[in-house]
Amino acid sequence: MARVRITETVLRDAHQSLIATRMKFEDMLPVLEKLDKVGYASLECWGGATFDSCLRFLNEDPWERLRKIRSAVKNTKLQMLLRGQNLLGYKHYADDVVEYFVQKAIANGIDIIRIFDALNDTRNIETAIRACKKEGGHAQGAVCYTISPVHDLEHFVKIAKQLVEMGADSICIKDMAGLLLPYEAYKLVKALKENIKIPVQLHTHYTSGVASMTYLKAIEAGCDIVDCAISPLSMGTSQPPTEPLVATLKGTEYDTGLDLGLLSEIADYFRPIKEKYLESGLLDVKVMGVDVNALIYQVPGGMLSNLVSQLKQANQVEKFEEVLKEVPKVREDFGYPPLVTPTSQIVGTQAVLNVITGERYKMVPKESKALVKGEYGRTPAPIPKEITEKILNGEEPITCRPADLIEPELDKIKEKMKEYMEQDEDVLSYALFPQVAENFFKYRQAQKYKIESDMVDYENRVHPV
Repeated sequence: MARVRITETVLRDAHQSLIATRMKFEDMLPVLEKLDKVGYASLECWGGATFDSCLRFLNEDPWERLRKIRSAVKNTKLQMLLRGQNLLGYKHYADDVVEYFVQKAIANGIDIIRIFDALNDTRNIETAIRACKKEGGHAQGAVCYTISPVHDLEHFVKIAKQLVEMGADSICIKDMAGLLLPYEAYKLVKALKENIKIPVQLHTHYTSGVASMTYLKAIEAGCDIVDCAISPLSMGTSQPPTEPLVATLKGTEYDTGLDLGLLSEIADYFRPIKEKYLESGLLDVKVMGVDVNALIYQVPGGMLSNLVSQLKQANQVEKFEEVLKEVPKVREDFGYPPLVTPTSQIVGTQAVLNVITGERYKMVPKESKALVKGEYGRTPAPIPKEITEKILNGEEPITCRPADLIEPELDKIKEKMKEYMEQDEDVLSYALFPQVAENFFKYRQAQKYKIESDMVDYENRVHPV
């Protein structure tokens, strides 16, 4: 067994999970060189919700952020999270957009792309893997972990094998809800290591309180890499803390070889930053604790709070327990999708509507209909005939790969936003978030104009005509 390696998530998933992806680049810059010295397997720093958040809330260009991180991090691989055919948006995009996005991500500094699909439909991952390999990147295929009658070891191994056949360079077990228990992790990693010959990485969240124990058992079963967060931004809905795992494995056959002294300095840097976000209210202490409901209801923490807010809006908070009981029934009706963006929102909203209207599927949002129709891909189990008939009203479900129905769209998008174009990558920002990107482009132009007029003003004062 070779030494275990660690991917550090503080620049992406740790702050996405704890402070709604609001960490600014200025909070990252001073510590980047130190992070680069640690010897991590990779630094996860981009993708997921960071792209949307940069444009929408922070007035930062996500591409510029990536380039700045790359120029400071010279020795460590940079990693991102990509939602397959959804890229970093919330719908499927045409293959030409997916290919161009991957090309530009790698050109701007990404080394490893972790690619997943909410339904584990590998057809939605194939184009991104192919594009990543073509650009010389490391394509990591992710298997979303969940619990249901159809999600057994055989099921997960089958998906992993499909990803290997597509050219994946490594496999990630993506446990987005913190549902993977220690002894189950041992069995799952062992089964994967017996069936595939590429590295296996494990990603989980501390939500249910078992994550560090899960990592230990996974490592004993042969897991090659695990995702951790430096301690001030770890635990709760984030990842297990880096330093205790490094200390635990020190002197064993799994020794990470990382320097606890250096990690302690990095933790010292992030401590006041955590305090700053606590004071601003962006970091809520509620997300720092253990939520055992994640294990009881198999529902991610963010989904639980979403259900409460939907019931508050309908003035029916007292129906929370009823909704929690309805969630697994809707999930079964919808073919047991893993509960991750966007399926968690779809299943949750449908459960709320079923309860507050007093009749199941009396009201069906367009997203529920799209899921049942096959527009998101193939569900893990077939959807019962009576559900498809009730929801689709005679419309035929689609059985092909959803992106096969999308015409190439890159040229049309370029044409639409050409007045704002300052760099090739702008077309991709606009493709993913048209309105948000347009607002950002206008802000960028205004900033540029302000700088130019300030310079003219300065010149006039220094060298009056």
